[in-house]
Amino acid sequence: MASGKSYIWVAFFVFLMGTEAVLAANKGNNSSGNGNNDGNGNKGDDNGNGHNGKGNGNANKGDDNRKGNKDKGNGKGNKKGKDDDPHTTDYDVLTPLPSGQERHFCKGKGSPCYFKTLVCPAECPGKKPKKNKRNKGCFVNCGSKCEATCKWRKPNCDGYGSLCYDPRFVGGDGVMFYFHGAKGGNFAIVSDDNLQINAHFIGTRPEGRTRDYTWVQALAVMFDTHTLVIAANRVMHWDDNVDALSIRWNGEAIDVPTDGDAEWKTNADERQVLVERTDDTNNVRVKVAGLVELHIKVRPIGKEENKVHNYQLPDDDAFAHLETQFKFTNLSDLVEGVLGKTYRPDYVSPVKRGVPMPMMGGEDKYQTPSLYSPLCKACRFQRPSGFASI
Repeated sequence: MASGKSYIWVAFFVFLMGTEAVLAANKGNNSSGNGNNDGNGNKGDDNGNGHNGKGNGNANKGDDNRKGNKDKGNGKGNKKGKDDDPHTTDYDVLTPLPSGQERHFCKGKGSPCYFKTLVCPAECPGKKPKKNKRNKGCFVNCGSKCEATCKWRKPNCDGYGSLCYDPRFVGGDGVMFYFHGAKGGNFAIVSDDNLQINAHFIGTRPEGRTRDYTWVQALAVMFDTHTLVIAANRVMHWDDNVDALSIRWNGEAIDVPTDGDAEWKTNADERQVLVERTDDTNNVRVKVAGLVELHIKVRPIGKEENKVHNYQLPDDDAFAHLETQFKFTNLSDLVEGVLGKTYRPDYVSPVKRGVPMPMMGGEDKYQTPSLYSPLCKACRFQRPSGFASI
């Protein structure tokens, strides 16, 4: 009898030990620490090193520990809208196929595309369409996407980094907001260690309105000792066939040809600057190597648009303005500016969601003395010592 009781106690003890082990394993996998789901494990949504860069790695459920660390994760470049993947354009251009389709050999070690050859689709055989600029271009990505796709070479006003309309932005975090600025004002859109982009606002204030209606008329891209200005000319009556775009490089007007490669480029302190027409008139692609790429379109305020929104614009001004989409490279984690700050890894948008026009303030922080000035209360960019402004 005593022997039987001993067996029962031993079995009960083994059962308790097994239960405790199961509980301990579940705690390690589902709570904090180095489990597979929430800590430094393998689930991308909860791990700062995962694909989406969510969570902190120390939360009970990964996504729950977000105070002060929302979308930060442990790494850079995973945030939507921010393109810091060095492998994206790390490729060699190979001889095209007989069909004319361009080929690209990806050579970025560590990329899923390493040693692969990407071929442009037949619909868009080249990155730069010849003759007919209205065709789609081939976009090659040797980074995590590992693809060659066809896209319009025009700004997407609903895409990340866009600035359109009565200034409506879509930030690097994907959140849409409006920033009205002021008629005749200049504001820092981006201000970082090695890049500043200012915008000049035009506008009108109809009788009875408490604020200006505004649009972006010009952009100044400043880096090193250089300034590139892209502006919409003032025109009385709009004509799609007349170019209303003007471009200045370090204070001098430049002419972008409409035939041949339809581009202007220069090497500025070993950093190439390219301005390329993407249509016969009023559309350009601008690229400053290693810093930023812009797709820009000049458009007017049409009569119907004026009537619907009650802008009450004068008959002798089409209010030509810019629609722009930015793509940044190598922004710092402390980047500033109306749009720039939305690319910070720890940024949480303060705008009210679910309303027709979520407003972003900050006019006092980002207003600059002129289109060409890098000075504002929150600006980070500084010209080299001894630089003479335009």
